[in-house]
Amino acid sequence: MSTALIGPLLLLVIVLAAIGAGRRINMWRQGKPDHIPFFKAITAILPRYLHDLHDVVARDKKFANTHVATAGGFVASVLVMLVVYVLGSDASITYGVLAVTFSVMSVGAYQVKKRRENPPPNLSKGAWQRLPYSLLVFSISGLCISLIHLFGIANVSILVTCFLILGVLLGLTELIFGMTWGGPMKHAFAGALHLGFHRRQDRFAGGRSTGLKPIDLNESKLGVEMATDFHWNQLLGFDACVQCGRCEKVCPAFAAGQPLNPKKLIQDLVVGMAGGDTSHYAGSPYPGKEASKESAKCGAPDTPLFESLLDTDTVWSCTTCRACVEECPMMIEHVDAIVDMRRHLTLAKGETAGKGSDSLDNLIATDNPNGFSPSNRANWSIDLKLDAMSDVGRADVLLWAGDGAFDLAYQRTLRAVVALLRQAKVNFAILGNEELDSGDLARRLGDEATFQRLANANVNTLNKYSFETIVTPDPHAFHVLKNEYGDFGGDYQVMHHTEFLAELVKTNKLTLTEAKTQDVTYHDPCYLGRYNGGYDAPRYLLTAMGFTLNEMERSGFRSRCCGGGGGAPITDIPGEHRIADMRMDDARETGADLVAVACPQCAVMLEGVVMPRPEVKDVAVMLLDRIEKEG
Repeated sequence: MSTALIGPLLLLVIVLAAIGAGRRINMWRQGKPDHIPFFKAITAILPRYLHDLHDVVARDKKFANTHVATAGGFVASVLVMLVVYVLGSDASITYGVLAVTFSVMSVGAYQVKKRRENPPPNLSKGAWQRLPYSLLVFSISGLCISLIHLFGIANVSILVTCFLILGVLLGLTELIFGMTWGGPMKHAFAGALHLGFHRRQDRFAGGRSTGLKPIDLNESKLGVEMATDFHWNQLLGFDACVQCGRCEKVCPAFAAGQPLNPKKLIQDLVVGMAGGDTSHYAGSPYPGKEASKESAKCGAPDTPLFESLLDTDTVWSCTTCRACVEECPMMIEHVDAIVDMRRHLTLAKGETAGKGSDSLDNLIATDNPNGFSPSNRANWSIDLKLDAMSDVGRADVLLWAGDGAFDLAYQRTLRAVVALLRQAKVNFAILGNEELDSGDLARRLGDEATFQRLANANVNTLNKYSFETIVTPDPHAFHVLKNEYGDFGGDYQVMHHTEFLAELVKTNKLTLTEAKTQDVTYHDPCYLGRYNGGYDAPRYLLTAMGFTLNEMERSGFRSRCCGGGGGAPITDIPGEHRIADMRMDDARETGADLVAVACPQCAVMLEGVVMPRPEVKDVAVMLLDRIEKEG
């Protein structure tokens, strides 16, 4: 059997793919520069692919095995083909290895085909439906050729030979050529490079990188107006999307019927980068918005995204919960892109949705989003006679009150924390009226200027005093102080109140009384959990208090957002459901009569659900009821 044509054809496909790669790289390079050392990025691809990416893929074990067989079999098959048909090795062992690699790939391709026969709604269809057949044609044709050579089968007809070679060629064209010129396989090429040149290099090898990156307020253009205003490696990340729809499945705004689908948004941004229209998209549309060829929208690199491609309601629907980012197997940063676009809408166009502009005006005028007098910030603590840092200058713990200091409901948590710290004889103080809003809301609404002003002012205040740890019951302030103030000279040890209280209980500085067994469920705040990995301390405290913990189906890193983050209650984009109502339904399904929370915003959102519903309590308030009190 003569297969002499396979080598030249393989080289031709690789050359054409290389040309396509150059074209695609030039398309990504339209974005703003972001220097990542080349050699460091290239050498990081393989370990990040085998570890970080597959840690996410492996959450679906069946698909993970399918992916390993298909992708691993394909890469191995192409490498062995180069040895056999380009380098000219015709030893039996090489054909045997080739047969094994094609066999493994065939098994994986068959599983992909089965998955695509009745795909779940989150999977995109269209061109993706032909991919299993391309995989099967390539792997089975290659397997047949390798077996014919391995067993020395003679007298194979020219027709069969041509048919098998054509199968290999068609598969190669789809799989290799398609990686760089476009098509379902382009995620393989872009995805591999994305892992190496990722904008958040600290995200890998067990690291965590969730703080928003600052922008230079002196730039001629603030935020992202056109696709080319993104950094080049963000554009690379958009091109890596595999359209699996895992982001779509977990997005609270999508589930609530608001006009946001993270997968659709990323695909629209690809259109904005590459040009063309959205008519080829074959996945779920934005809720409430028809997706058809007739309603297709156009985009181009030099055209404003909100002029002809996107609606502003789409980016304002996001709660910035990072559920999409957590689930994405290609490590795409959806939230960064959304905030970048919000920055342009707010800073350049003054088009913050809902009551967002009122809240930002209040932050500018009074340093808090509700417009309360800044001289009243410490009123919540007057009767508690707390030490102020301006008086003592030094304390072991600085208690950061947050803007909840103006909220009566949140004050229950603050006062409970104060009582617990005193019970444990912790040396602590507050900033009082010197404390300003952390700036979290301003930053998530896109007002980077107000955020940076507040951050710089707070850092200047904090750096006047001496303390070991900042403790706060507000996960949003906790996140900003811990992960975003460092860019402005504020490097602090910051702990959420549940983490600090758990340490007090573990070291017997707080002694718990016996309690009746009660079923409770715990709601993970997004900014404590997904943003900062704070899953264990609240659960430790609840268990130590004697509660029986009934976990919601969506808990831990897959917890459903309460709907209170990213300024969503202020922008108030309408949908079919309220996110908080859906979360309370999750709680009801556990049968628990109490929902424990560890965030004032979560408490407000869940307490806003109409009765009948389980009671909502902060972990600190619950803990105060369970300790042996002195005096």
